[in-house]
Amino acid sequence: MKQPLQQGNIHFAMVGCGRIAHRHAEQIALHGRLVAVADIVPEKAEAFGKLWNAAIFYSLDALLQSSVAIDVLVVCTPNGLHAAHSIAALNKGIHVLCEKPMAIHSNDCLAMIEAAEKNQAQLFVVKQNRFNPPVLALKKAVDENRLGDIYSIQLNCFWNRGNDYYASSWKGTKDLDGGTLYTQFSHFIDLLYWILGDIQKVLALSANLAHTNTIAFEDTGVVALEFTSGALGTIHFTVNSFAKNMEGSLTVFGEKGTVKIGGQYLNELEYQCIEGYEIKEISPGKPANEYGSYSGSMSNHDKVYAAVVDALTNGREFANLYDAFKTVEIIEKIYAAANQQQKL
Repeated sequence: MKQPLQQGNIHFAMVGCGRIAHRHAEQIALHGRLVAVADIVPEKAEAFGKLWNAAIFYSLDALLQSSVAIDVLVVCTPNGLHAAHSIAALNKGIHVLCEKPMAIHSNDCLAMIEAAEKNQAQLFVVKQNRFNPPVLALKKAVDENRLGDIYSIQLNCFWNRGNDYYASSWKGTKDLDGGTLYTQFSHFIDLLYWILGDIQKVLALSANLAHTNTIAFEDTGVVALEFTSGALGTIHFTVNSFAKNMEGSLTVFGEKGTVKIGGQYLNELEYQCIEGYEIKEISPGKPANEYGSYSGSMSNHDKVYAAVVDALTNGREFANLYDAFKTVEIIEKIYAAANQQQKL
């Protein structure tokens, strides 16, 4: 890999100047400098670039071909462009921080990893839900075998996304969005893999029940999983919770205990009953990312950036890229199973 960067003197660039870009820019200002921005919508690029006093470009190619010195490119473009934009920067020897999901095809994820390795550049993928205090406490308890053998796990994702959310947007399109599990719930799928490991069998049903004239894929799904460990799991996800987000929860049933993390976005320890052990002193979580008419996951971009900067300046380990690839692969398996069921 390249020589370590100097903390506080890291030059960041950003492609994609939508709502999440502001969350990134706030953190960049604490760790370095945003030197350039790019967006194919000129008005967005100009407004964002002027706000953060950064050079303005109207395409990623123009930015990468310029003389602006860049250490890290932050990719905040639509899901379906993550792979192409990340690989373009990696091939220039530039480190990349990519928003979730890593990509919408597992083969593209592998191509991204290959480009990073080939060019000795680091590739980071945002996995902010791993930093939620209750999630960290559950992960620690599982890793320490406090719950014994894990028998089953239940994941509920009950959010609201109205038709106005998808109107005149890349969201809801097959090529750029990819599906509800990519845009809304990939963080949740990541936690299943992080806590319990890989899956070996999937059964799934999905349907578009409330957005038939708006989106090109499902808005609701129910999934049954068998993990390689033998544990069983279920996922129930929807963006049809009336009027607002209702719940993002994860319940683990083990030989020696049961734990439920809930709230709207896995931010509350709702239940625990563990033999000879108690999860204590969980620090308050961050509020959700607010985007006007809707909210997203807990805002942990501060911890993401702290980890990225630590990796770039001190050579510390970041979340394994293979995990990000496995998240996409698992989502592909779920969609393949749902599509197969629809053909029967």
